Amino acid sequence: MAYTAADVKTLREKTGAGMMDCKKALTETDGDMEAAVDFLRAKGLAAAAKKSSRTAAEGLVGVAVEGTKGVAVEVNSETDFVAKNDQFQDFVRKTTQVALGVDGDDVEALKSAAYPDGGTVTEKLTNNVATIGENQQVRRMKTVEVESGLVVPYMHNAAAPNLGKIGVLVALESEAATDVLETLGKQLAMHIAAAFPQALTAEGLDAEVIERERAIAREKAAESGKPENVQEKMVDGAVAKYAKENALLSQVFVMDNKTPIQQVVDQAGKDAGAKIVLKDYVRFQLGEGIEKEESDFAAEVAAAVGG
Repeated sequence: MAYTAADVKTLREKTGAGMMDCKKALTETDGDMEAAVDFLRAKGLAAAAKKSSRTAAEGLVGVAVEGTKGVAVEVNSETDFVAKNDQFQDFVRKTTQVALGVDGDDVEALKSAAYPDGGTVTEKLTNNVATIGENQQVRRMKTVEVESGLVVPYMHNAAAPNLGKIGVLVALESEAATDVLETLGKQLAMHIAAAFPQALTAEGLDAEVIERERAIAREKAAESGKPENVQEKMVDGAVAKYAKENALLSQVFVMDNKTPIQQVVDQAGKDAGAKIVLKDYVRFQLGEGIEKEESDFAAEVAAAVGG
């Protein structure tokens, strides 16, 4: 072997190509780094590195369930067009299945995990970038699990089975019949997709977000000109209202617009003759939190045509 592991690492950093591709390139070129770069460029694999800096805010969310464990994964692309590509959809579907075997919500562990068709998830992704021609990223994953009961998946406006733009998982801990949990889980998942809760309970809401809401409430209360003790009550009331509206268990069920989710779950348990606990949930909406670059599409086309 005319190259070292460090050479493979260097070539990967230079080109963005997968490990096995880099090894092959170095083998074919007897360890000549520049020749190996040219080898990968000729194969179209070095293109991945140049594309990696481009914003990827489209793509797909995938959900998968196996036994009492479920996982949601978001994989991004640059355009919605790629999300309709069979090769991309197959990658998201298989990567989501791989995620079921990853401990915790470790995206880096998922990226380095074995891919069903050979190599790792990252290596397969790099090859996809080269062949499809767009930057793609495995962005995040989230796992939910129950000891007994059911994890119910739901995809809002699915692009393909278990693939779409808003993926939801509902984890129900219970000894109730499977069909009861499936029905309840589907209803709760539809609520979650529509109502966008920020946490399961008020205690789980982000402390920074709560403090920001408190600061906003203080400003509004100060503008009222009322006594300080009244202002403090106004602030507490505003924060309590925010928490109630954004914690899942206290949200009002969208299907009847009056019953808190906790009561919906409790009633379902009473009707089934077995306690049901909404243990956890996941709601992944494609691209949330990603700053999308504004672009002039006509100018991009003109630039492309002009070379």
